[in-house]
Amino acid sequence: MASTDNKLSPVEGIKDESNYLRGNIEAEFADGTDHFSKESIQLIKHFGMYQQDDRDARAANRAKGGGKDYIMMIRTRLPAGLLTGKQLMEELDLCDDIGNGTLRITSRQATQFHGIQKGDVRQLMQRMKGVGLTTLGACGDVNRNVMCCPAPFKNNQLHDQIQQTSFAIADHFAPRTGAYREIFLQDPETGEKTRVDENGNEIVEPIYGKHYLPRKFKMGICLPEDNCIDVYTQDLGMIAIHEGGKILGYNILVGGGMGRTPSADKTYPALGMKLTYVSPEDLIGVCEAVVKVQRDFGNREDRKVARLKYTVRNMGLPEFKKKVEEYFGRELPEPHEADVTDFDDHKGWSAQGDGKWFYGLNVENGRIADFDDCKLKTAIREVCTTLNPGIHFTGHQDIIFSDIAEEDKSKLEEILKKHNVVLTEEISNTLRWSMACVAWPTCGLSITESERALPGMVDDLEKEVAKLGLQDEKFTLRMTGCPNGCARPYNSDIGLVGRAKEKYTMFLGGRLLGNRLSYIYKDMVPADEVVPELVKVFTVFKEQRNEGESLGDFCDRLGQEKLLEATGG
Repeated sequence: MASTDNKLSPVEGIKDESNYLRGNIEAEFADGTDHFSKESIQLIKHFGMYQQDDRDARAANRAKGGGKDYIMMIRTRLPAGLLTGKQLMEELDLCDDIGNGTLRITSRQATQFHGIQKGDVRQLMQRMKGVGLTTLGACGDVNRNVMCCPAPFKNNQLHDQIQQTSFAIADHFAPRTGAYREIFLQDPETGEKTRVDENGNEIVEPIYGKHYLPRKFKMGICLPEDNCIDVYTQDLGMIAIHEGGKILGYNILVGGGMGRTPSADKTYPALGMKLTYVSPEDLIGVCEAVVKVQRDFGNREDRKVARLKYTVRNMGLPEFKKKVEEYFGRELPEPHEADVTDFDDHKGWSAQGDGKWFYGLNVENGRIADFDDCKLKTAIREVCTTLNPGIHFTGHQDIIFSDIAEEDKSKLEEILKKHNVVLTEEISNTLRWSMACVAWPTCGLSITESERALPGMVDDLEKEVAKLGLQDEKFTLRMTGCPNGCARPYNSDIGLVGRAKEKYTMFLGGRLLGNRLSYIYKDMVPADEVVPELVKVFTVFKEQRNEGESLGDFCDRLGQEKLLEATGG
């Protein structure tokens, strides 16, 4: 580890003493309480779980002399967002049987269960295993869900290869500890052959080591013409360079990441920087070298600055590259000149290439539930049981149904309409490109509302945008309840980040393509003033834009000072 032992953060000490993440978790399942200890809270993250409580209920509980009602959020690991209809049906059953009745698609193409009681955790993980799914490595100081373009094009070598590569990377970087099977699956056989070095010493984590990584680590793969996974926001991003239908190699980006703390200038959002260009055969080896450099040189004293983005910038990209070359074993070439050029959200109907079709359905903020005016969960169940489609989740929290026969296209639409699910073709661009994190009431880090606030703002904004005649404009609108930036607000056209209760920092000047950071346009904007402020921006945009200029490009060209002047401050 890069830090000296007496300077390590408390979390590092917890991992060090945990016996490869085991800690006291097993004993705490039998202690009769509804929650885990502060030490175990840090360890269970590596198994895809966060301990939370319903913050809406806190005041009522306190008035009754009670404390927190603890609940667990549990996240799956789904490389490329791919699963089967049977697997999705089991997840929906689980959210009904032991969750809060909803399933949520994450901004990293996975799913989250909410409202799980401590005593039901093992049931969930064991039932997930029964359909071939896992939560191991979905959170914690390891490589998390590997993002990849989920588009289910058939007979397409490019998509087949990058998706298969995402699966291979996910397997390669999965934690090897047997703690998951022992504690949660109640299986004494870890399924892992004992690994020993040349001295006969057991190697339990050949990549992560005893202390795992200093902080979370995220990877993603895209094609230049389709950056639907926001490759520049990844700790380690891969752009597949291709020619003539074959992948020639990958541009490697390092040091992306969204989180920041407004009160700490040492923190900031960052986009990935081009490190090198590698062949498909060398890809996993170079990725492993990058991870190991982060493992050994990342900051283990201060978790606020422990992500790879800080390691790269503190070392400097040239020095970081030298260290990666040292770990990899040879020099690495300069990056390829190719870069991202477009973004496809894969919504609506698309031909698969094998005579069948896939349909991308907008799921507002990723929440699969039955609402009073829309029975989305019931509709998805009927689609799965009637048409048995493949299921693919996107990086924009939406769902793709694949393998739909030509004659069944109308049947799928009829099922959705019957349950009042709005078809993709009927939604506004304002809604289509919007995204929010969970925030209140369950996320312990959230400062203010996000998922529950954005729909109303979108409804109001789309009307105003239409009045200005700008309804055909494409712009990303992303909201988070805190500066951690889980919905990637810092590279979008419009970013709204929770700053205080019912107040937001407004970011402008990013872009749909995802390769430019935005700037702070206004801080501490009250919730009821967000849409009026944005209407001013759209009005000036309509009056002063260059031909063909996007909203993000316009705001970037003017900059904060001139835009404030143009909108009247």
